[in-house]
Amino acid sequence: MTRSIYLSATLILVGFAIIFLGLNIGLGGIETLGWQNSDPFFTVTNDAVFQVQDSHIRFIGGIWFGVGATFVLGGFKQKALRTTLITLCALIAVAGLFRLSNISGGAVFSVAIIPSLALELLAFPILGWWLLRSGQQVV
Repeated sequence: MTRSIYLSATLILVGFAIIFLGLNIGLGGIETLGWQNSDPFFTVTNDAVFQVQDSHIRFIGGIWFGVGATFVLGGFKQKALRTTLITLCALIAVAGLFRLSNISGGAVFSVAIIPSLALELLAFPILGWWLLRSGQQVV
């Protein structure tokens, strides 16, 4: 079982990126796309329903923050969190597949989504595989 400095650094960097996105979603909400835009991008026509959905989005942002914190901690505690991190990598890949449920909208293959989709469907499975390999004993 090896603890690679490259793997540790990757986990910490990925974790901080996810933490930022979690804060963006959790604290920014959906009305302004989080911290991505200072201007509202839609008009709320039913405030009660909007407040419920915004609360759900902020909760998801909090979960994403926790996922990022787990990756950062995993950079320091690979052995203890390896299985958890592999599972999170798999969950992120599966979640990326959910983007394909709205393929008719056209945004899935836009320049705004392709980088995220590539990370979810390619980079996270590779990171999970790297974590899996790092836990195997070298003969």
